[in-house]
Amino acid sequence: MEILAVCGFGVGSSMVLKMTLDKVFKELGVDANVQTMDLSSAKGAKPDAIFTSKEIAKDLRNSTTSPVYEVEKYMDKQEVKSAVEKFINENKK
Repeated sequence: MEILAVCGFGVGSSMVLKMTLDKVFKELGVDANVQTMDLSSAKGAKPDAIFTSKEIAKDLRNSTTSPVYEVEKYMDKQEVKSAVEKFINENKK
């Protein structure tokens, strides 16, 4: 599955979020390819899910059909895990 960690420029906070997402997906036993991306590029991408800040989430929801999940504290593994579990539960096939 393709996952995006998105921030304004795609290099700072999105990298921190990516590292936490990688840990969470591994812990849950889910095979996921997590990439970082800037806001403009993410608007044209078609990942399985996008994880980002509340400030960016609204803009992304208006620009993409991919589900967008908000994370406030990128280093908080429990908060990130809750967002990932929400994504998994909402997208069970």
